[in-house]
Amino acid sequence: MYSELFCQSHYSFLTGASSPAQLVTTASFLGYDALAITDECSVAGVVRAYASITQQRLPIKLIVGSYFVFDDTFAFVLLCPNKAAYSELCRIITNARRRSKKGEYQLAEWDLRTIRHCKLIWLPSTQQAHDDYWAKWLSQHSAIHTHIGAQRLLDGNDHHRFATYNRLAQHYDFPVVACTGVLMHHSDDLALQHVLQATREHSTVSNLGRHAISNAERSLRPINKIQKLYPERWIDNTSVLAGSCHFSLNEVRYQYPAELVPTGYTAIAYLRQCVEKGIRIRFPEGLSKKVRAIIEKEMKLIEEQDYAYFFLTLYDIVQFAKQQGILYQGRGSAANSVVCYCLEITAVDPRQINVLFERFISKERDEPPDIDVDFEHQRREEIIQYIYKKYGRERTAIAATVICYRFKSAFKDAGKALGFNESQLSFIVKQINRRDSVIPWQSQLEELGLKGDDKRVKQLINITEQLLGTPRHLSQHVGGFVISSGPLYELVPVENAAMPERTIIQWDKDDIETLGLLKVDVLALGMLSAIRRTFALINKHYPVPVSIPFITKLGDDPQVFDMICKADTVGVFQIESRAQMSMLPRLKPRCYYDLVVQIAIVRPGPIQGDMVHPYLLRRHGNESISYPSNEVKDVLSRTMGVPIFQEQVIQLAMVAAGFSGGEADQLRRAMASWKKDGRIFEFRDKLIKGMVARGYDENFAHNLFEQIKGFAGYGFPESHSASFAVLAYVSCWLKFYFPVEFYVALLNSWPMGFYSPSQLVQDAKRHKITVIPPCINQSCYEHQVVYHKGYKKIQLGLAIIKGLGEATAHELCRQRPLEGFTRIETIQGLNIRRDELEALASAGAFNALTGNRYQARWRMMDNQASLPLFDDCPNNDSLAITPNDADNLLEDYAATGLSTHDHPVALLHREKSLNYITTADKLHGKTHKSVVKVLGCVTGRQAPGTAAGVTFLTLEDHTGNMNVVVWVSTARAQQPTFLKAKLLQVNGVIERSKEGVIHIIAGKLIDRTPWLASLSLTSRDFH
Repeated sequence: MYSELFCQSHYSFLTGASSPAQLVTTASFLGYDALAITDECSVAGVVRAYASITQQRLPIKLIVGSYFVFDDTFAFVLLCPNKAAYSELCRIITNARRRSKKGEYQLAEWDLRTIRHCKLIWLPSTQQAHDDYWAKWLSQHSAIHTHIGAQRLLDGNDHHRFATYNRLAQHYDFPVVACTGVLMHHSDDLALQHVLQATREHSTVSNLGRHAISNAERSLRPINKIQKLYPERWIDNTSVLAGSCHFSLNEVRYQYPAELVPTGYTAIAYLRQCVEKGIRIRFPEGLSKKVRAIIEKEMKLIEEQDYAYFFLTLYDIVQFAKQQGILYQGRGSAANSVVCYCLEITAVDPRQINVLFERFISKERDEPPDIDVDFEHQRREEIIQYIYKKYGRERTAIAATVICYRFKSAFKDAGKALGFNESQLSFIVKQINRRDSVIPWQSQLEELGLKGDDKRVKQLINITEQLLGTPRHLSQHVGGFVISSGPLYELVPVENAAMPERTIIQWDKDDIETLGLLKVDVLALGMLSAIRRTFALINKHYPVPVSIPFITKLGDDPQVFDMICKADTVGVFQIESRAQMSMLPRLKPRCYYDLVVQIAIVRPGPIQGDMVHPYLLRRHGNESISYPSNEVKDVLSRTMGVPIFQEQVIQLAMVAAGFSGGEADQLRRAMASWKKDGRIFEFRDKLIKGMVARGYDENFAHNLFEQIKGFAGYGFPESHSASFAVLAYVSCWLKFYFPVEFYVALLNSWPMGFYSPSQLVQDAKRHKITVIPPCINQSCYEHQVVYHKGYKKIQLGLAIIKGLGEATAHELCRQRPLEGFTRIETIQGLNIRRDELEALASAGAFNALTGNRYQARWRMMDNQASLPLFDDCPNNDSLAITPNDADNLLEDYAATGLSTHDHPVALLHREKSLNYITTADKLHGKTHKSVVKVLGCVTGRQAPGTAAGVTFLTLEDHTGNMNVVVWVSTARAQQPTFLKAKLLQVNGVIERSKEGVIHIIAGKLIDRTPWLASLSLTSRDFH
């Protein structure tokens, strides 16, 4: 019998080399009775260990604990024998973490003095003075249950250590327990642990010295070996201490905040009142029996699962947003809930989609509901501060996100630790094409100067692969709040985030879900900011206030859908990407539900499941539709007999294979993770046998499973797509009817979306909208809609100018006379920094006063105090040199990142003989398979996981955008040009679909970036 009481997982970042799951699985295999996961000042790994034990039904006990070092002289482990000890441990970790910046901790002696419930294992330093001090201190604090932790590591120092243990035990009567101080589940991970330690120490493995563990003894060792290393009495003490630790994480009980329920109400009664109030808003014409039955079914389950407080918490938050005029929208599986719709959390009318409440809440699943609510990204902070103010910082914090090693960081950290040159590593990382499906990255190293048969290179490859997916540090979740009725630190430790005034718990969303804690997702969405800003601009002049309900109640507008079918969707929500634009003319959406399908079908799941082509063929009447049963028809009829949504998979498993709601949801979860754990195959036989037993053809059952497998990891919920489709349609409606306001709102909401300000401005100009550059007398800080002779135009704001501070811009606008500035000298007298004045001049903002930017800079120089030596020199107020078109273009991009005057490619067409180049607007006149040469600024590179390494480039010229397909072989043969060119000429072949969708299949790639001179362009690559 043996229990390991000191074990650090890889949640002791850059120290532990194994996952909690690996540790508990290996310990169980070796026959350990118990394993304590004791990460340093952290319980970040314990839930993973608990989940692994539970799911695998391992015959091993998990002990929750943590390892600490105080004042560099006192190392110890705290273990939790009971719930009170666990709360105590969480409090100690919280205090230590909150005293320090992110990633660090600082214990105070007071923390030690208050230990009453935890068991303490002291790890003596073998420095006699320090050890004697702490032995005396511990003996004086008899309330602390102290043990000495004995480590035998076979490193040449065991004799000295054991002498220390015996001396302290005899003198102070502390029992001694055996504890290895495990850092890895297997001795094979020693090299990985050394690399992690070197990274932590900012050193190399060869220079670690005493910081490196000298052998692999800090791994999980066989019990018979351990029994030979320690006295029997110490092993017995270990078992006794482990046996006294009865705490389990299933004792963690989450309590909802209760203050939202008025006196005299139960939570469910008050929730019902709120729902009934919402019914009158959402269904003014009254409820159908069907919808009422759904509401009652949902309310019953909410009451049984005790989720009423959770729904009330969300209701309170969205009501605050509504009162403050902040746009929001719930999405995800919550859109399957009619109760959420009535509470105004979601915007999808349940009559428009197939509501599947089991996708949202399942009694069998017994897990908390997941409700994501998007708020305007520019006003989300108001929501966050409302939550903090209402519940207090003791009771709320943000969930963690575990940041793990990805290829670049893994390769560079491994390489640095192994002593490779940092410059060489940086060069290699930039050159390796991870999207190459033919030549793996390991083989590409040889072409870049690292020989594959070199021992160090082999080790670099091995360690890099081991590091991938290993946690590196905790960060904050994008917006998942955990709110409790009492101090949150009694449930889970809380620590500082990198962002000021933010705190995070030490568990991520998966941990929270495992333990049944409820998370409120307060997320940010840029399009909501843009839509709200568009409404504000429109409603200044429009007699009827425009809003999302106003637009959706108008119904499906044929003219808006005509625009959508032409893929004129730059800047709108969700259907603006290259892939979506390519699909729009093929799918030809004509109604809201078509948009729901459109958004979901351009996803890896439907593509890998071979669902796209059958759907399109059937949609346009080119393939017949048949259903094996009416039950299947009910599920698939809206999507032409093709399963496109996750909900349909769940429903098919239930109606065709006899799965319960909970079993079907387990199938959905297995789909999401099958590439990691292969769990989906556990359902294969049950699904096929269940369908065959109900009379379905076996081939149909097999085909359905293959489609489900194709969905795996990428399936899109109908409810999620339905929520997004609302905003997609609203944004398209605004672009069609109020394009000027829409573009201005997009620019004022940036950064957001798929397109840069330059691309948005170019698209506006292609829509015959005049865009006026920033002007000292006409611009405010933000971009504006201006009216001139009955036409609306876009006036760019001072915000677009690089190097001009927001405070300075606002001050300029405040100081500006009604008639505007007339002299540049007046502006110079406003105590504005010289570099900011130069930024204004370079952006052309002074052109109204000086004629051009060169003259503005000359005038500013002329107004500077000169040395007496030049007092008698003649003063020349004007500069003869004026900028030409190329000069203005270069300065525009340098100062603002865009140009309202010209496009780089248009300028090149004028200055060079480019008659051989086909512009974007002329591509539609080209026939299928015709040879073309195109030229454009690279605005994006994409390599979808479903494209087998194929890359899609988007090129922009002055007439529009062009989609270029680059095969793997082409990209590999011309890699530097393919990856680095800012201005690219492509010689290729037209690929034209029968719907008129055009792609250029790249042949020759020519880097024309030198033609741009110093023009700086950016592209959105591989997002």
